[in-house]
Amino acid sequence: MRSVCVFLSSSAGRPAEVAAIQELARELAARQLTLVYGGAHRGLMGVLADAMLAAGGKVIGVIPRALVELEIAHTGLTEQNIVDTMHQRKAMMFTLADAVVVAPGGFGTLEEAFEHLTGIQIGYHKKPVVFLDVESFWTKLEAFLDHATDVGVLRPEVRALFRTASSATAALDVLARW
Repeated sequence: MRSVCVFLSSSAGRPAEVAAIQELARELAARQLTLVYGGAHRGLMGVLADAMLAAGGKVIGVIPRALVELEIAHTGLTEQNIVDTMHQRKAMMFTLADAVVVAPGGFGTLEEAFEHLTGIQIGYHKKPVVFLDVESFWTKLEAFLDHATDVGVLRPEVRALFRTASSATAALDVLARW
């Protein structure tokens, strides 16, 4: 594993999430892993990139042109890739990364994460994914997935693809062992 894509919110997040994202950046840099992310400077995305750069890490952003024009692109990255669409963004991030950490986020974060999990499920790829569970952020989603398994719309072996870790160190260890 040489690079890790992190899906996360462009919203500010709570203090615990900010601290966890900063810890993740330090751990990625300490392990000499390249960060691949959505290329924005706002919210948790900006916290992650700035902390990674401060720790001496390499940061690759991928951002759609429409978001650059809204002036949310991070301008201090090691490398910033500008693409035309969100689909191209996801495809490039997938190509550049060997594994994925899903940090707290909303619709966009979930959409990216579940597309990645679906790719594993159908055999499209074997790139590992782990959800960084800051202060039980993903607990209710886990309960939903358990319910979906109980009623038979999600197979147990597919449910098992949803893995969580409560710290940056544990998350990267899960990816390394996958």
